[in-house]
Amino acid sequence: MPRNIWSGAISFGLVTVPISVASATEDHSIRFHQYHLEDMGRVRVRKYCEIEDREVDQGEIGKGYQLTKEQVIPISDEELRDLPLPTAKAIEIVAFVPLDSVDPLKIGEGYYLAPSGQVAAKPYKLLRMALDRSSKVAVAKYAWSGRERLGLLRVREDAIVLHAMRWPDEVRSPEELLPPPVELSDEEIDGALALMDSMTREDLEGEEFQDTYTEALEQIIEAKREHREPPKTEEPASKPGQVVDLMAALTESVEKARASRGEDADVHELPKKKAAKKQPARKTTAKKTTKKTSGRRPRSA
Repeated sequence: MPRNIWSGAISFGLVTVPISVASATEDHSIRFHQYHLEDMGRVRVRKYCEIEDREVDQGEIGKGYQLTKEQVIPISDEELRDLPLPTAKAIEIVAFVPLDSVDPLKIGEGYYLAPSGQVAAKPYKLLRMALDRSSKVAVAKYAWSGRERLGLLRVREDAIVLHAMRWPDEVRSPEELLPPPVELSDEEIDGALALMDSMTREDLEGEEFQDTYTEALEQIIEAKREHREPPKTEEPASKPGQVVDLMAALTESVEKARASRGEDADVHELPKKKAAKKQPARKTTAKKTTKKTSGRRPRSA
């Protein structure tokens, strides 16, 4: 059973839904500690006061905002808790929008919202069914951990899920990272679409979607525990490098994708870009005309 990390309410117009919040995901990563290599003693980080030059315990530590090098403004947990915000005690819904109108880059961690007590069951179900039937998601504001946040509420099975969202000014523009302008042929785009079609799945089940990094770490730890050699890493059949012939790479990729799914690997070669045929010049007699010529440039091959 996941641990409750916050309790409050969902504010939906004049409707209030008491809820508790629990994390919707788990992290199964292998964690490492730091050790002294000479004797394998645990290395720990200790907190020191720069002025008194001594270690301090957690009860002596508080929050502060550095205004200048010489001035720090102390902020207590009570002051943060008592901020005059309507979102300090509730997840306040401010709008409903189609899901595809939300940039996925803004969506963060997910949390399950569970109704608190029998009194919350009916308004909770009301909001869940309204979201489900409308095919929309709710955008809300809430305050956790010393800051106000945007959130997205959606339905997953029979539960309401809250996703943390980034504010618009927290998303960077990709403009500086874009590649220089290049030309692509229709045949190259069709080849990429054919590769996408050969890799299309109905779900995300299967060994392709397993955490092989964690499995490999577990094998190394188990081998060293038993004082034997860790398993050797298999070299990939091909190393990524510079693509010379894009169409040939797409064709080979389609064949490999279909073969890995047990389909017929013999595929027709993807169409190559055809060179434009030169037409013999025809001799014509120049005629005077007052008709204006088109401003368009001739279409290139």
